[in-house]
Amino acid sequence: MKFYKGLVLFIVINFGALAIGTLLMNEGPRSEWYINLNQAPWTPHGWVFGLAWSSIMLLFSIYMAYLIQTDRSQKVILLFSLQFALNVFWNYLFFNQHFIILGLLNILFLTLLMFYFLVAYKHSLKNKTFYVLPYCIWLLLATSLNLYIALYN
Repeated sequence: MKFYKGLVLFIVINFGALAIGTLLMNEGPRSEWYINLNQAPWTPHGWVFGLAWSSIMLLFSIYMAYLIQTDRSQKVILLFSLQFALNVFWNYLFFNQHFIILGLLNILFLTLLMFYFLVAYKHSLKNKTFYVLPYCIWLLLATSLNLYIALYN
């Protein structure tokens, strides 16, 4: 698969995940339920989430376009699909159903999976591995926010 075809494909899929997640979250961060939660003091302003996720998905699309050129195995496709499902499903669990603990477990698995991507393919992708690093860092922040809410609500 040519790099640019892969890039367009992953941009469509990854931004599609963001759109599906947004639909599944109901009113999400604007809901009374969320607004009334005890939130972590380091919770970013709402606009930061949109900017962060858009940037992360663009960089992750670049990462996946490179990775799929290097390794077209079923394992890579399965891991990517699992990442997609976990990313989308967290919105439903946390914001729509208010399952804070299940959301925390979900985001923990997603965080571990993304760090697996970072470590497992660093030898084949070399410096291109850094495209997935913002995703990993953001998930650490997001996990801490979910954990804080689980502990203090």
